[in-house]
Amino acid sequence: MRILIVGGGVVGRTLALALAQRGTRVTLLDRQAALPAASWGNAGHIATEQVEPIASPATLRSVPRRLFWRGGPLSLPPAQAHVWLPFALRLALASRPARFRHGRAALAGLLAAALPAWQRLAQALGDPALVRADGHLVAWESAASAARGRAAWEAADTGTARVDAVDAATLARARALAPAIADAIRFIGSAQVSDLDRLAAALDAALAAAGVTRATGAATLARDGERMRVPGHDVDLIVVAAGIGSRALLAAAGERAPLIAERGYHIRAAAPDWPADLPPLVFEDRSIIATRYADRVQLAGFVEFARADAAPDPRKWQRLEAHAAALGLPLRPPFERWVGARPTLPDYLPAIGRSTRAANMFYAFGHQHLGLTLAPVTAELLADAITGAAPAIDLSPFDLRRFGTFA
Repeated sequence: MRILIVGGGVVGRTLALALAQRGTRVTLLDRQAALPAASWGNAGHIATEQVEPIASPATLRSVPRRLFWRGGPLSLPPAQAHVWLPFALRLALASRPARFRHGRAALAGLLAAALPAWQRLAQALGDPALVRADGHLVAWESAASAARGRAAWEAADTGTARVDAVDAATLARARALAPAIADAIRFIGSAQVSDLDRLAAALDAALAAAGVTRATGAATLARDGERMRVPGHDVDLIVVAAGIGSRALLAAAGERAPLIAERGYHIRAAAPDWPADLPPLVFEDRSIIATRYADRVQLAGFVEFARADAAPDPRKWQRLEAHAAALGLPLRPPFERWVGARPTLPDYLPAIGRSTRAANMFYAFGHQHLGLTLAPVTAELLADAITGAAPAIDLSPFDLRRFGTFA
C-alpha cells in the first residue's frame, strides 16, 4: 500500500512512522523543510490532565476577565473579528452541557492512552529518556488564588492524572526560581518531552531507517471521480495531517473543517540556574508555563484567534518578558521570540478518521493545545484503521461529520 501523508508536524511524522512499521510505503510531504512552528514551539507538556474540553460553559463565563486588554491571556484582535467571530459562535454551540459531556468522554479515552503511547514511541526511537513522566507543578502567587485554584483542580475531571501536594524541597526549589510563589500543587501522571529538537532528530532518523520518502512542497488536492489525488504523487491513500492548512485541503474534497488558528507565543532564554530535573512549572495567575529544554528555558502563553499568517503582536512577547521580570525568573536576555498557530476546531476535539467525500482519504488534525500530547496515540489508532485493524479506541467522536449538526 502506497500512502501519502500531507503534513510534517509531530502528528504527520509519528503517523508516517507507525504506518511504515506496519509495512506500508509512505511518502511524507511537508510544505517546508524547516521544523513547523506549531509542533516544535510548544511547552513540551504531555497534558494528560486536560480531560475537560476548553469548549465549556466555564470557559464562556470566564471570557470577560481573561481578555488581553484586561491583563489576561485571551486576545481577540478587532481587525480579525471576521475570522474569530464565526468561530466563537460555533464554540458557544459546542459548549452546551450535552456537547461538553460528550467531548469530555471522548477526550478522556484518548488522554488515558496518551502517555503509554509516548513511552512506546520513545522506546521505539531508542531514547526512553525523551519522555519524563514526573508530572508538572501549578503555582499561585497569593493564598487566595491558591485556595481557589487548588479547589478548582480538585473538583475537575483530570483523567488518569491526579493532584498531589508538593513536597517542601520541591516547593523551595520553585520559590528559589520565582520568589513570588505562595503555594503550589503537583500533578502525578502527566509528563514532559525533555527536548523537542532531540525528538525531531530522533523521529527523522527513525523515518529514514524505516524507508519513509520525504518530499517538500505545497500540496494541491484534485478530484478524480470518487478519489482525490495530489499531482506528482501516485499513491493509493492520502492522509491530511497538515495542521492549520488542513482546512483548505479538506475543502477541495468537500469536507467541512471549521478550523481556526489559535496562536500562541513564547520566549526562550538561557537559564543556567534552572534545575534540569524540575518539571514544567505553570504560573496559573498569569496563564503561562515555564519549561526547561536542554540549556534553555521557555516561557509560553496566550490564546490569540487570528489568521495564521497575520503579523505577530509584539505586545505578547513584551508581556511575557514582563511576567518573567515580575516573577524574578533567572532568565538571561537576549530572548528568542516565537509565534505559532495551533489548529483548533470549535468543540476542541481533534479530527481523526476517514473521509466520507473521498474514498481514498483519511485525516488527522485539529488537536488544539494537545497536539504534542496526542500525536503518538493518534498515529497508532489511525494507522490501525488504515491498515485494516480495529482501533483500540472508538474514533467516531472525532469524525468530521459531527460539524454538520451544529457548526
